[in-house]
Amino acid sequence: MDRNRGTIGGSGIRQALSMMNERGSGEGAGYAAYGIYPEYRDCYALHVFFNDIQEDKLPFEAVLEQWGTVEHDEAIPTYDQPNLRATCTPWRYFYRPDPSLAPGGASQDDMVSTLVMRVNAARRGALIVSSGKNLGVFKAAGWPEDVANFYRIEDYEGYTWLAHNRYPTNTPGWWGGAHPFNLLDWSVVHNGEITSYGTNRRYIESFGYTCSMFTDTEVVAYLIDLLVRRHGLDIDIAVRALAPPFWEDIDRMPGAEQEWNTALRLAYAQATMNGPFAIVAADAGTMVGFTDRSKLRPMVVGECGDRLYISSEEAAIRAMEPNVESIMMPAAGEPVIGRVAR
Repeated sequence: MDRNRGTIGGSGIRQALSMMNERGSGEGAGYAAYGIYPEYRDCYALHVFFNDIQEDKLPFEAVLEQWGTVEHDEAIPTYDQPNLRATCTPWRYFYRPDPSLAPGGASQDDMVSTLVMRVNAARRGALIVSSGKNLGVFKAAGWPEDVANFYRIEDYEGYTWLAHNRYPTNTPGWWGGAHPFNLLDWSVVHNGEITSYGTNRRYIESFGYTCSMFTDTEVVAYLIDLLVRRHGLDIDIAVRALAPPFWEDIDRMPGAEQEWNTALRLAYAQATMNGPFAIVAADAGTMVGFTDRSKLRPMVVGECGDRLYISSEEAAIRAMEPNVESIMMPAAGEPVIGRVAR
């Protein structure tokens, strides 16, 4: 992240991610970039995977037309890669939902969220993998450099980037299951396993979300959207709800702090995530990294001027910024939050 919204080219993030190929298996990689669509900044940028462009595109567009207007659409530029087999056609739409067409006075964000849930759960040849404003998610089943070359990631410049190299363990490696996961302005990458996935999924689906990507990371994106956008929590409080202190640590806190943390844990008991994990999430103005309460997965933080780096390995940070000014390893459960200038 560049806190002053200075642009960062995609070639650097490609190089950084490619240095950590031992963390992947060639079954999924992806990139999310913020600030890449300034000419359509007021539209929702929908990135869609079509199974068959001839059969699936028109029915999907008919759904869009029921709720709003497409300002522009086009194929996402891609370039054939010998080591990456394209199983779908990536397309992008710049979309303006019309609240007057929504029942019950739903907001534009609510309309787009509902659209994503319905389209992705229906599985009728279209999958929405990115739905925020002035951002895009580019992912596929492949190695980081092949995915970057497929989308020509170096052609994009953004002020915040997320990137991920996947090693699927108990879920399939496929295009939709690659990270980052996105809903509206929030995107998430995750290393590890959410062992509380069943509880978290039942909780999030009670609020109208639908999990359909066969991976535990999807639920993280929806939990952050619920807590921050719909419940109005600041991101630092949302992170505390998702990865709270252990009860024995809360019991040792002074009175007011103990009461506050107890109330938060009780209110969001079913949102609490267990298991070994390191997570980095971002929206238009924020980037946050946090780990599980025992830090069973690594997280390294670097800073250089206005730029904040969060990674699984120091080597990836130094690949992007050889002159990095500081390197730190946050304590277990200690979030790192960066915010861009408004």
